[in-house]
Amino acid sequence: LSDCDVMGFDLDHTLCRYHLPQSARLIYDSFAQYLVAEKGYDEDLLTLAPDSLDFCCKGLVLDIEEGNFLKLAEDGTVLRASHGTKSMTPEEILEAYGRREWKHFNTVSGMISRSAKYYLYDNYFDLPGALLCARVVDSLDQHDAQKKYDFWKDMVAAIQHNYKITAFKEDCGTYFPEVKNHPDKYLQRCPESVKKWLKQLKSAGKILLLITSSHSDYCRLLCEHILGNDFEEYFDIVITNALKPGFFSHTPNQRPFRTLENDEEQEALLSLDKPGWYSQGNAIQLYELLKKMTGKLDPKVVYFGDSMHSDIFPARHYSNWETVFILEELLGDKVTLPAEAESEPLEKKGKYEGDDLQAPYFVSKQWGSFFVDRLPGLENAEETLIHTWSCKCISTYSTIAIPSLEAIADLPLDYRFTRFSTNSSATAGYYPSPPRALLPNEESVTTK
Repeated sequence: LSDCDVMGFDLDHTLCRYHLPQSARLIYDSFAQYLVAEKGYDEDLLTLAPDSLDFCCKGLVLDIEEGNFLKLAEDGTVLRASHGTKSMTPEEILEAYGRREWKHFNTVSGMISRSAKYYLYDNYFDLPGALLCARVVDSLDQHDAQKKYDFWKDMVAAIQHNYKITAFKEDCGTYFPEVKNHPDKYLQRCPESVKKWLKQLKSAGKILLLITSSHSDYCRLLCEHILGNDFEEYFDIVITNALKPGFFSHTPNQRPFRTLENDEEQEALLSLDKPGWYSQGNAIQLYELLKKMTGKLDPKVVYFGDSMHSDIFPARHYSNWETVFILEELLGDKVTLPAEAESEPLEKKGKYEGDDLQAPYFVSKQWGSFFVDRLPGLENAEETLIHTWSCKCISTYSTIAIPSLEAIADLPLDYRFTRFSTNSSATAGYYPSPPRALLPNEESVTTK
C-alpha cells in the first residue's frame, strides 16, 4: 500500500459493515411487502422461517425465464441448481443443462448483469431478493404450473421503490425509514483500528476517496454513525450516487460530475477541478484530478470494494486500478470448523449470539462452498473438486482478497501482500489465509 498514491473505498459492506442477519431480514421484508401490497402477490411471502436465509449465497445466477437458480463452475457448467427454493437433483441438472457451458455464460462472465434473461446475485443488498424470487417461483408453481416466469418486472419495481434516490428523503419504502430509526440494529461502527489506519494513510500523504452508489443523504447517515460527525475529514474526495459500474465504464459526456446542494444534484460540471463532495461522475475525469493532486503522470490507485460486478471488475477492467476485494465469506470459511479455535481478533466477535438467523456468510447448506464444488452426478467417482466461477473471478480481477478492512488495519503500510497474479496461484492473494476449501486435503471438511 505504501506504493499507492490514492486509496479509494466503497461504502456499503466495505467501510460500513452491516449486521448481516438483521439487514438481510429487513431487505427481504422491504421487497416482499411491496410485492404483496402493490402487486397482489401471496401473503405467505411475508413470513420467513428462521433458517430460510440459508438459501442466500453470493455468486448465484437466476435464470429468470426458467425460475432456476444456478451455481456455476469456472468453465460455465452448472454445479448446483434449484427450481424456486427446491434443489434440483443431479439428474434434473443434467437433463436441463447438460455438461456444457450455460447458454448465457459468455455474457454473464463479461459481468453484464442487466438482462431480461438472468440476474447475477453478488452483494448483500441483492441477496435477500434471491430468496424472495425463489419463493415467488414456488408460489406460482403451486397456484398454476408455469413454464415461463414473468415476475421479474415486479421484482425490479420493488427494488426501485425501496432504493430509489428520493426514498431516503421521502421516508418511502420499508428500508430507509427503518435504518434511519434504528441505525445500531443494522450498522456496525467502524473499529478504532480502521479509523486510525485511515488517518495514518492520510498522514502518509495518500489521497483518500469514498466512491459509493448510495445517495448523499444515506451516505451521510452511514458515515456519521460509523465514523463520527467529522467523517469528511477522513477523505479528500467523496463521490455519492456514483452509479457503479457505470462510474468506471462511462465517458465524461455520458456521466458528468454534479455538485450537490442540500442533497439535491446541481448542474453538470465540465471538469473536476478540486477535491470536495460530488455526485455521479466518471473515473476518467477523476483520474485527471488525481494527476493534478499528486503531481504524477500516472498515479497508482487502489480501490477497496465488496461487489465483483460493481467495484472490482470495472475498476480493474476499465480503469486498470489495483483492487482489494472485501469478502466476508472468508470469515464464514473458518466458522465451519469449530475444532480450530483460532485466536485471530476476527474470531472474537460474538455478534450473532442469541440471534436465530444465521449470518448469511456462514457456508450455505443448500449451496455449499462459495469457492469449490463437486461435479453433479459423480457421487462415486474419484473426488473432482471444481473451482466455482465466483472463485475464478476473484483471482482474475482482484489484486488481493481480505475478509474486512480490520484484517489489514494494523499492518505497516510497507507490508508486502502476495498478489493473485503471482505464479498464477488460485490462493496466493487471500489475506490473512486462503479459504480452507481451496487447500489440498481439507476439501472434504467444507464441501459436505
